[in-house]
Amino acid sequence: MPPTMSQINDPKIAFAYLRPACVLLTKEPTVTNVETLSSQLKDIHDASLQQLQEYVLFPLRFVLKVPGAKKEKTVQAVAETMSYILERTCVQSWDTLRDIFSEVCLCLCSSTDPGKPADTSEELKTAVLTCLNALLHAAYGDIIFRLYEPAMLPGLGAAISLLLALGEKEKSRDIQAAALKCLQTLILLCDCTQEHIIPSSDERCSVGSTMASFLPGITTAIARIITGDLRQGHAVTVRAIKVWSRSVGLVMEDAQLQTNKSQKAPPEDLGRIGQLVVQRTPEWVKSTAEKLSVLLKKIISCTSAHLHWRVRLEMVELGDHLLATCSQSLKESVGPLLEALVGAVNDEEPRVRERCEVVLRQISQRNQNCSNSSGATSQNFTDVLSENLHSLATSLPRLMRTSDDQKKLFVLNVFLGYLKVLGPLVSVVLNSAAHLERISKALMQVLELDVMDVRIVEERSYADTIETSSGSHDSYAAHIQRKHFLYFTDETIFSVLMEICRTLGYYGNIYLLTDHLLDLYCQSSAYRKQAAMVLNEMVRGAAGIALATQSQCLDSEVQGGSASKEDLKAVVVSIMEEYTSLTNWHLITVSEETDRDHQDQQLLSPSRFLSISKSDATSNPANSLQVIPSPSASAPPSSSTSTIHQLNSNIWQLCIQLEGIACFAQALGRDFRPLLMTSLYPVLEKAGEETLLVSQAALSSMMDVSKACGYSSLKELISDNSDYLLNDVSVNLQRLSQYPQAPRVLTVMLTHSDSSLLPLIRDVVQDVLMALDLTYNHSAALFCSVLHALMKALARWFSSSSCRSRKSTSSKTSTEEEEFDVRQFLLDYRKQKELAEGIGIEVEETEDLEVPPPAECEDAEDIDGPDVKPELPSHLSITKDVMERCIHLLSDPSLRLRLKVLDVLEVCVYVLSERENELLPMAHRCWPALLQRLTADDPLAVLRAFRVLCTLGETCGDFLRRRVSKEVLPKLSSSLARQAPISAKAGPVYTHTLAYKLQLAVLQGLGSLCHRLDLGEADLDAVCEACLPYLSCRQPVRLQEACLSVFRHLIQVDPDTFWFTLNELHCPSSYTPPHPDLHPVQLSGMGRPRDEYSDNVLKLLREEFS
Repeated sequence: MPPTMSQINDPKIAFAYLRPACVLLTKEPTVTNVETLSSQLKDIHDASLQQLQEYVLFPLRFVLKVPGAKKEKTVQAVAETMSYILERTCVQSWDTLRDIFSEVCLCLCSSTDPGKPADTSEELKTAVLTCLNALLHAAYGDIIFRLYEPAMLPGLGAAISLLLALGEKEKSRDIQAAALKCLQTLILLCDCTQEHIIPSSDERCSVGSTMASFLPGITTAIARIITGDLRQGHAVTVRAIKVWSRSVGLVMEDAQLQTNKSQKAPPEDLGRIGQLVVQRTPEWVKSTAEKLSVLLKKIISCTSAHLHWRVRLEMVELGDHLLATCSQSLKESVGPLLEALVGAVNDEEPRVRERCEVVLRQISQRNQNCSNSSGATSQNFTDVLSENLHSLATSLPRLMRTSDDQKKLFVLNVFLGYLKVLGPLVSVVLNSAAHLERISKALMQVLELDVMDVRIVEERSYADTIETSSGSHDSYAAHIQRKHFLYFTDETIFSVLMEICRTLGYYGNIYLLTDHLLDLYCQSSAYRKQAAMVLNEMVRGAAGIALATQSQCLDSEVQGGSASKEDLKAVVVSIMEEYTSLTNWHLITVSEETDRDHQDQQLLSPSRFLSISKSDATSNPANSLQVIPSPSASAPPSSSTSTIHQLNSNIWQLCIQLEGIACFAQALGRDFRPLLMTSLYPVLEKAGEETLLVSQAALSSMMDVSKACGYSSLKELISDNSDYLLNDVSVNLQRLSQYPQAPRVLTVMLTHSDSSLLPLIRDVVQDVLMALDLTYNHSAALFCSVLHALMKALARWFSSSSCRSRKSTSSKTSTEEEEFDVRQFLLDYRKQKELAEGIGIEVEETEDLEVPPPAECEDAEDIDGPDVKPELPSHLSITKDVMERCIHLLSDPSLRLRLKVLDVLEVCVYVLSERENELLPMAHRCWPALLQRLTADDPLAVLRAFRVLCTLGETCGDFLRRRVSKEVLPKLSSSLARQAPISAKAGPVYTHTLAYKLQLAVLQGLGSLCHRLDLGEADLDAVCEACLPYLSCRQPVRLQEACLSVFRHLIQVDPDTFWFTLNELHCPSSYTPPHPDLHPVQLSGMGRPRDEYSDNVLKLLREEFS
């Protein structure tokens, strides 16, 4: 403390100032007197206090020596005052140091059982521990080393026992930490900021020999503290780890054990105390090292994955300290220590990670220096790491099966750490067949997938879900199902495993790894999915993708790393050849043949594909892939569980292989473009799969490939490669039995491209239509899916022209409504009335005969030329050809096919609507078959056919008016009237029935159909009569809403009639005539009480007539 004006600097004056308080305290040892002395001491300068140290300490020590029980407050005040003195002075006398050490230790122990701490207040314990710490720091010169002489062993042992007991059993964290701090100071390894005595090598050896007697007790008790309750806080655990590592490092230090002084015999005059002295002989060192190894493994297992980063950082320091000082004496512990350090290389806390990297480099450098100096006598550090890696790979499957997720994550981080620390030496290690086999088999077992989820095989994809208008890479990625593994669930564990694979690819020999993993891939179906996952990530790692910093390897001068583009390309080609081979690409993904898939499956399963396998027919069936069986062959009996297991396994294998193609594209970048000629077609095949998981994986793979190859979108990817893709499709369509997936490829291309593809697909479309004509008995359903995709693509590409024609019609109607004139309306009404009464008919007829001949004048120019019909645009020509096939297939016996044809026909009508003169003849031709679907077919077909009718009604109203009025409307009206009482009484389950869906579809389309066709009064009355029951509040809500839409359309056609009809049902108000001569209006709905129709009628009247 710096001197101040108020402090006494003269020792004589200080003595006179302190003497009364010291005398009074000796006579009356009370708290007040101790506090008085303590306050006066603060007025004394440190130099004067040093000269008066023993005089001032005497009354305080006297208070502690007074026999009998003492008050805790008094002892606490004495301890605090002594701490103040010792913190500012030096103890220069050995006797004083020894006596105060004993007196302070007695304050901690119990009076009845001196071996245990006293049951005193926490404040007293804290004060005494602070005093003891100050005493040990105050020892001057070499007198502190006399504390470690053999004669002091009993007293030293008692102090250590008390401190260990306080550190382990005390509930207060502060006392625990203070006790451990004192223990650390006692072994001369304090890490505080004060100056400390640095012992010489002889003095350190002497202290180490003394502390060897207490090493078993210290290490065992401290290990219990470290692995104890987590609630004790990280500060206690950190301090305990420091004490453990420093005490072990002091006693087991290689430098001490290599000298003869560590084995010096104790003096003979010690008597029984001599039995406490431990000689650090080789036998004792070996025995102690074995026991320490057990404790160390327990400590590492509890702290390496500790939640607090300071504990993990201290474990790195422990490994550094022990490997630096005790690597020879603790040979058995080198492996676990390295494992702990390697595990910390991937720590989430940067400070732990950075410190660990520094420590490992230092260890490697020390090992290299030691190897250079001692030659073959020192075990090579790389050999230790490779042996540990082999051992860990051997135990990895067992650990993944039996450990919790936290332990699994730590073990995998250790595994990854070994690879990172070895760095470029990984390729050397993997040259060992034993290491390569063990590591690869460990990954195969750990990455085993759980393929028992029935939802995977059940989910189906539909073309509507993969439209390019709503597709993006993020949307595809969001729908990819997460993989489920047998031995872990945490996504973090999977990410570490993938990083292990990438690190192997980065540092390992890419050809060696690829050949070995492809052997595993081909050898057994049990390893196929895992081997593909490892191969995918390994190739990414070899390209340096998604890797952590490579600064963690042992030798920073040796550059490891990513393979050349040529090597990567060669590896990728070999892997893709295996992936897309017939055996591994065309796998069963459908559980059974349904009516929907029967025709497709016949194509997908020619009998000559039955037993395709890499192995012989007599080989183990587990080693051959299950490919699609022939429909003529009898399937072997198997349980549904095994079937689901096999199907899910096939689905996941395809998904992983598709992910692999995306990984390869990422690895090669634009260099992957030449490989698109062999890889894009198979991916497009799988994008057209009905299994949802496979199609999603294929679409995601296409997005990744397009991005990696520098394409801005899927459209550009397909457009740039469409020439050879369409060539393959065209060739394969001619051999459909061998290449049944060709139509699906075309479907996907159409779905994900734009109108620039149209000139290229004309010939292919003709091939499709020809193939359909030749094989419609077997493949009509498959080709209808292609035609549906084609027509949807044309509708998407040329929607503007259709929209223009529709907008013009609607704008004409809206203009007429806006320009309504009351005067003109009355004049027209009068004229119509006169015509009805026969007045003015002759005049009208003569006017009609005087028709001007403008057409003749207009055509006079072309009178000499031939009447040539202009050529249709190609998309309309294609649409007409497709519509021709639809007309023939509308009467097919298969309901599934009829439904598909109706879907295609609906889009054909939409596309052809821009040319009415082309649409009307086609509509005339398809009408008989469509009428059959509307009136005499399955309800599902009626539903689809009505949608087609509504689409036709929007474009060719006049053409359909009489036909609908005569042939369709009566049956629809009678059907609605017949079902109305049923739906009114039905419960909520009724909304899931086909009858309800048919009612809903008819009501939703009927209004617009009547409006478009401009039906006569009789037809409108029939529709109104059939729909009125659906205004009841007892009907399902959606039927009511659909019925309201019908009436809204009807009101637009004839507002007067339907105003009258609604008011006949329910009239909300009476109508008073504006003049007495006019008759009052009488409506049936006037004065009626509120009923089931009131709400919906009032709603229509308010909306349409208010």
